[in-house]
Amino acid sequence: MKINIIFFASVLSLGLLSSCKTVNKSQKKVTKSIKPNIVLFFVDDLGWADLGFRNSVFETPNIDKLAKSGINFEQAYIASPTCSPSRATLITGKHPARLKMVRHIPGGKKNGFDRQGNTNQEYHYLERDPAQFPSRNWLPLEHVSYAEALSNQGYYNLFVGKWHLGHEKFHPIHQGFNQQIGTSNAGHPKSYYPPYFGYKGNYTDENNTYLTDKLTNEAVDFIANYDKENPFMLTFSYYSVHTPHQGRKDLLAYFKEKGLEGKFANYAAMVKATDESVGKVLEAITAKGIEKETIIIFLSDQGGYFENAPFRGAKMTETLFEGGARVPFFVKWPGITKPNTINNSVVQSTDLFPTLIDIAGGNVNQFKDLDGISLASTLKNNSTLQREAVFGYRAYEDLYVSVREGDWKLLAYRSGKTALYNIVNDIKEQNDLAYKNPDKVQELVEKLIKWEKKMDVAQYSGVQ
Repeated sequence: MKINIIFFASVLSLGLLSSCKTVNKSQKKVTKSIKPNIVLFFVDDLGWADLGFRNSVFETPNIDKLAKSGINFEQAYIASPTCSPSRATLITGKHPARLKMVRHIPGGKKNGFDRQGNTNQEYHYLERDPAQFPSRNWLPLEHVSYAEALSNQGYYNLFVGKWHLGHEKFHPIHQGFNQQIGTSNAGHPKSYYPPYFGYKGNYTDENNTYLTDKLTNEAVDFIANYDKENPFMLTFSYYSVHTPHQGRKDLLAYFKEKGLEGKFANYAAMVKATDESVGKVLEAITAKGIEKETIIIFLSDQGGYFENAPFRGAKMTETLFEGGARVPFFVKWPGITKPNTINNSVVQSTDLFPTLIDIAGGNVNQFKDLDGISLASTLKNNSTLQREAVFGYRAYEDLYVSVREGDWKLLAYRSGKTALYNIVNDIKEQNDLAYKNPDKVQELVEKLIKWEKKMDVAQYSGVQ
């Protein structure tokens, strides 16, 4: 977690961006000694508690070591804990409500998609959604991605793995990434063994390689062979540990011998394979001799599929409770962050875009409608972040929004119901304090109403 702080004084300033997308086609030649490389591990459906140092069922020595090597943000949230919205926010720094992408991009003929996962319908509806909120089927290209912003700072951008933000016309290479590997139109593979995606992609393997391992090999090869003067950002967006829960065969046998059965053995095997992947990428960085100039970021896209003790909720049920919305988030910045650092600031996935721009030496203020704040100073000082409320938002069921501010968390429903929890005193969210604290409920509801108007989603509100 350390890169000489003097690099901030010597970086190139970001060229002024208009409200339209601009990409500097001729990248600046910037030496790695000035700007750090950045590696982002973005894991799918990995729960906050699905790591060895939090739950002994799982074996994740590499991720555990990474968590202890820098800052561990204990209270990190996804703005909309579901596949596509979480990715859209990460890429753009804009809240899913602002982007009008409040559900995962579906598929299938009934939703207007062909067999290859393409569609001409910009929005889809969900029958069981009480608000009938039209959610986008792709991320519009006019939104500036962090890849485009970093490109203007001299970075080479590689995207590996799951995209789930639209079909081919909207893939990473059209959103500022120089290269993409293993990207498909699918939100998850049909199988973690070849042919992986069937008709939804042509990424396959002749050696029957497990998908997580194949993507890892690609990432390792990129690092080993990278010879440009420009710093790079590698976004490793895992398909694992998303369904189908299919562990690598050797690891599945290993966990069955330890007493796990069925889907739980498969899931533990998938988590361990992901951990091995992280370890191999980190080894490649060390072997390249660039570990002191490479920032490592680890994050999950939403809460886990299974129970997330000590929290309530998960990916499939009560998703805006802590078990669905809180995720693991670690940052190692060589020369800046210190090992074994715990930070209890409330942070959100909206913060990643401005943080990356800050790290690269850009001017965050030149980007419109960012909904997060830079964590650069928090990373440098391990300070407690003082911020306004953060909002979680989805459009699947009655529960649709959360408001977290300080110790308090408000949950609101389309039907008009509200619930209030003190997260510090009640991490399991078992004691609804709304009746005892009407003034706090009203205060947070007023902030929610103001935010909904700002996001232009007031017409779908349950509290207005």
